[in-house]
Amino acid sequence: MGVTKAAQIPKQRGEHLVDVAVRYAEERHWDVFPGTWLEASHGAEHCSCGAADCPAPGAHPTRPDWAGQATGSATAVRRMWSKQPKSSILLPTGRTFDAIDVPESAGFLALARLERMRLPLGPVTCTPDRRMLFLVLPGAAFKVPDLIRSLGWAPSALDLTGRGEGHYVAAPPTRIGGHGAVQWARHPTRANRWLPDAEELISPLAYACGREAAADRARHA
Repeated sequence: MGVTKAAQIPKQRGEHLVDVAVRYAEERHWDVFPGTWLEASHGAEHCSCGAADCPAPGAHPTRPDWAGQATGSATAVRRMWSKQPKSSILLPTGRTFDAIDVPESAGFLALARLERMRLPLGPVTCTPDRRMLFLVLPGAAFKVPDLIRSLGWAPSALDLTGRGEGHYVAAPPTRIGGHGAVQWARHPTRANRWLPDAEELISPLAYACGREAAADRARHA
């Protein structure tokens, strides 16, 4: 499904992270907050947190009270990024959206099926660690386990989780270590401003994750 270049976020190559963060706040009404950033040292990039074993270098909160930092005010966003322009862009879940997190291979399979069925879709991100996150209405994180059970699977059998209150996602074009940047698999547009409910996506997503789990078992049999 194509989208016009003018409707996409980010819109311009080479623009500053603060400008993208401001547009998320102004155009999508998403709360945003700045995370860690990458620093170059001895020919390599390291997380600003200083931890050698950081699991998400350059893409996690800088402080435990990050939820209180998150804001939809463009003025506040510019003020926060003025302190460190390289800060990653993080979006809290459980407010204007939740996210359903699945493996990339299952996500693309489900995405193709959802589009063939013409089911409503919101924005979808791809992360460098080969995950896909489908943005849905808040409350999904609580519903997902029961929805999976209603389809005949045990939640623990599928690599499918919901991210809701108390969690966050890294937004494009945030870079995570040396692995690459978070990207849009399906850009935010005017057409997908209204997000789907988890119930509308869970069957294709669970089916795709079930196939992924079966293929993994076959490989290790």
